Amino acid sequence: MSDSDTEGEQGDEVEGALLLLLKKLLMLLCKRKKLLGERLIPASVPSKLNLSYTQHSECPNFLCPPADQNVAAIVFGDGSNSRLYPLTKRRSEAALPIAGNYRLIDAVVSNCINCNIKKIYALTQFNSASLNSHLSRAYSSARIGNEALVDVIAAYQSPEGKGWFQGTADAIRRCLWVLEEYPIVDFLVLPGYHLYKMDFRELLEVHCNNKADITVAVLSKTRNDDTELGTFQLNSENQVIAFKDNPENRVQNSEISVDVSHDKFASMDIYVVNKDAMIKLLTEYHPMANDFRREVVPGAISLGMNVYAHKFSGYWEDMRSIEAYYQANMESIKNTKKAYSLYDKDSPLYTLPRHLPPTQITDAAITDSVIGDGCFLNRCKIRGTVVGMRTRVGDGAIIEDSVIMGYDTYQSGYAEEDTHIPIGIGEGSQIRKAIIDKNVRIGKNVKILNKENVQECNNEANGYIITGGIVVILKGALIPDGTIL
Repeated sequence: MSDSDTEGEQGDEVEGALLLLLKKLLMLLCKRKKLLGERLIPASVPSKLNLSYTQHSECPNFLCPPADQNVAAIVFGDGSNSRLYPLTKRRSEAALPIAGNYRLIDAVVSNCINCNIKKIYALTQFNSASLNSHLSRAYSSARIGNEALVDVIAAYQSPEGKGWFQGTADAIRRCLWVLEEYPIVDFLVLPGYHLYKMDFRELLEVHCNNKADITVAVLSKTRNDDTELGTFQLNSENQVIAFKDNPENRVQNSEISVDVSHDKFASMDIYVVNKDAMIKLLTEYHPMANDFRREVVPGAISLGMNVYAHKFSGYWEDMRSIEAYYQANMESIKNTKKAYSLYDKDSPLYTLPRHLPPTQITDAAITDSVIGDGCFLNRCKIRGTVVGMRTRVGDGAIIEDSVIMGYDTYQSGYAEEDTHIPIGIGEGSQIRKAIIDKNVRIGKNVKILNKENVQECNNEANGYIITGGIVVILKGALIPDGTIL
């Protein structure tokens, strides 16, 4: 046989091997398509339920997209029975200012962005004007291809539902026609008013590895007041075997001892839910359920679905009260591992770019504080305080251990009846342990000190309340010269 014949045969063999390899790749691609479309029934679920999960483990790693690309986040803008009034009198919880330049919703959206989650649905309802405006202005230009990063879905009426959203489960159910359009495998359900940093990819990995229908996030260490969202009982493999809710009229006292045994963990109200399981739960098994935490999740457990838990050990605050909101702001100043860090380069906090000028400081003494953009701080003393955007502080003012939310605009003129009190904090005023809501005008030589240590007082008619010893000045209030609170 000639050399040319040998080379020809070798070429045919190589070509045949390449064709065989190509066929195998095509078969794998077909298999992947089938796997992503199929739903298999876990052994622990009765076959009659036909509830399922995605069989991620059988899909070759080099063909499966990362879990964070198979998920869409559903973020809620407000909770039920908020105890943050009067801060929530004209805004939803998620729209509350935090740490000078930000709003609470920014922390949750930033968690998603930092975890490469490319689709976020914000479901809003109560006092949502401020929140909707912030979301649309802050994230409308952020797009993945032709898709917007954040879609705001405000409460609406339709032929099928003419009333308000009746709860988290009802809101998701009524928005399924929108949510189903995006090609995903799982939903990540998030409250938009909690302050924390979490790598959702770890949560999604736990969900995938356990082939779970629902995975809940729980606190690995529970404080006395962390059980308000209920507790999950886990077995040795972190599978959820029971859920215990706390009644809404629970006594609100952080000093009360809470019995949480070693196998019970506090809920964070964060869930990963398989898309098909979500649809079946909301439309077939619990079509009348309104609350996801109190009705749908316990229902899934009782149905025998695969429900697992992921333990979280980082900083988390659910802003359940004025005191919690105040404390979270105070901790943002400290920049310690126990607090929410504003300075983490690997997990930045995003917000609306406002293009404000830098803060102007004139002979002021400022210690242990966070100062927002565009402020005018004259010859004043500020210690342990969060100062929000566009705040003006007059000469001789002293502010300690307080939260100043800031102002929506610079003052261009005075109202005729209030020409002597411009927006901001007047000369010689003293403020200690207070929350000053937006656009407040505080006159000269005002003392907001609560010297008598009043714990509770409702004087909303005069522009303030006291709760937990913290004086809260209402949004847009006017405090005349020389007032003592």
